Amino acid sequence: MGHVVIDVMLKPEILDPQGQAVGGALPRLGFDQFTDVRQGKRFVLTVDGDVTDEHLAAAREAAEKLLSNPVIEDVVSVRALDEDPGQ
Repeated sequence: MGHVVIDVMLKPEILDPQGQAVGGALPRLGFDQFTDVRQGKRFVLTVDGDVTDEHLAAAREAAEKLLSNPVIEDVVSVRALDEDPGQ
């Protein structure tokens, strides 16, 4: 069983209130080495057998048509996952 991971992020020019909230909380918790936080989405798609180039192409198409809003989001990566996504 193979897995394809799709990462979707807000476009840089889009306000990210959740990222801002996390960015404000990190220094209060002692994590002051980070200068910015952007929040995104991760999808894990499962396929029978190993992930092929055809699976990756279909996943990219699904990401662009269904899993992201192209007005405000970018599909930043579509890749095969080497390990079990539950780990």
